[in-house]
Amino acid sequence: MPKISKKGQLMPASPIRKLVPYAEDAKKRGVHVFHLNIGQPDIKTPKIALDAVKNNNIKTLSYARSEGSETYRTKLAKYYKKNNIDVNHNNIIATTGGSEALFFTIGSITDPGDEIIIPEPFYANYNGFSTASGVKVVPVISKIEDNFALPKIEEFEKLISSKTKAILICSPGNPTGYLYSDEEIEKLKAIVLKHDLFLIADEVYREFTYDGLKHTSVLSVKGIENNAIVIDSVSKRYSMCGARIGCIVAKNEEFIKTAIKFAQARLSPPTYALLASEAALDTPQSYFDDVIEEYVERRNTLITALEKINGVKVAKPKGAFYCVAELPVKDTDHFAQWILESFHVNNETVMVAPASGFYSTKGEGKNQIRMAYVLNKSDLERSVEILAEALKQYPN
Repeated sequence: MPKISKKGQLMPASPIRKLVPYAEDAKKRGVHVFHLNIGQPDIKTPKIALDAVKNNNIKTLSYARSEGSETYRTKLAKYYKKNNIDVNHNNIIATTGGSEALFFTIGSITDPGDEIIIPEPFYANYNGFSTASGVKVVPVISKIEDNFALPKIEEFEKLISSKTKAILICSPGNPTGYLYSDEEIEKLKAIVLKHDLFLIADEVYREFTYDGLKHTSVLSVKGIENNAIVIDSVSKRYSMCGARIGCIVAKNEEFIKTAIKFAQARLSPPTYALLASEAALDTPQSYFDDVIEEYVERRNTLITALEKINGVKVAKPKGAFYCVAELPVKDTDHFAQWILESFHVNNETVMVAPASGFYSTKGEGKNQIRMAYVLNKSDLERSVEILAEALKQYPN
């Protein structure tokens, strides 16, 4: 029989999606599943974006430019300038989701065997993107006791080698909801300049910051123009996950020229989705004000309810719409499967994401879960009630 590649064998399964069969089986048994496992907002997509697709008069659905239309990228540059990021359309490459933006970025700055340092826990697919590129993730652990703040710079220094090409952060973070402060960004600036590294920032949750805090983009920081690369997406900002439009933003001309070659190799991003994304840029601020207010209420509802459960420790998110909680169990992979397979309360149960998949350090996060507060407040309260009862009945 032909052999599967080592790379294919090493590709990690999604901690978010691997439990889907168990959830589907539960639904077939008549059990209602509250989905806290995936960051799919229930917020409505802006009508202006949907109408751009519905009302267009395209006769031939042709290829878009490999880097995205100039009109979209020019309009996108104006959006960034409003967010204190001074770029033009030539600094932007539209991609098929933030995922492709990461693939192109890793492909442009690393060779097989190179290393990228990432504070963990981190977005699970960073492992997958790196494995697919033959790149090694070198984790530096952040702690729930510190609310998942940036680890000490000395911990980064210990990990830097001749193979290190970049530090990758996500702010506000998935899965933790942590928002890096100006002081933390300055520390990262110092270390990437000292060691001549790229600083890649996944900023797809930029709009979602709470408690009066503001997001600082790495591209707004002076002195690292050639080091900073931003990964972005319309998915969460406009609740357009299915559009699959993201982008790379960078002022390093050589990097952009290289990434465009990867974009050309896959031809182009989807034309209809580009139309919707361009129209979405006209979404009024009131939309975001309402969404942020809703997420703050959901966050407070979820955190307050979780803190009432004996033995549960939870970090308070400063942004995005995720939180990580530590449960009084040894193995949340087993617990998350059990709660779908063998447990329900009045034919209702909960689906969560085991947090071990958000770590690359073996054994870390085994007693943690990630929850996305993308449900309405009453559903969140009910979900935590079910979770609390499950912890009482869990045999392990």
